[in-house]
Amino acid sequence: MGAAKRFLLAKAEASIKPPAEIEPPRLILRALEAIRMSRSRDRILSNLDEMYREAFERAKSSADQAQMSTLDFAYRREQLYFEILLDIRDAMERR
Repeated sequence: MGAAKRFLLAKAEASIKPPAEIEPPRLILRALEAIRMSRSRDRILSNLDEMYREAFERAKSSADQAQMSTLDFAYRREQLYFEILLDIRDAMERR
């Protein structure tokens, strides 16, 4: 019986693996390098375009010229911001 217990326990202990080292999520360079960005440049910009197009159509249907001008400027400004951020993201991924 003792030999059987040792045999079974040795087999059970060999199959138990120590837990993997867990690192808490932090926005450090190493963590950011491990994370791949899931959205493509085209998808982000098309989502922005769709959102502003819907708002612009609503302003157009109500003939609100001031709102249409505001939306046009805001769209172009945010498109520029997104393109800058996407350029930074692309440069970080290449690194």
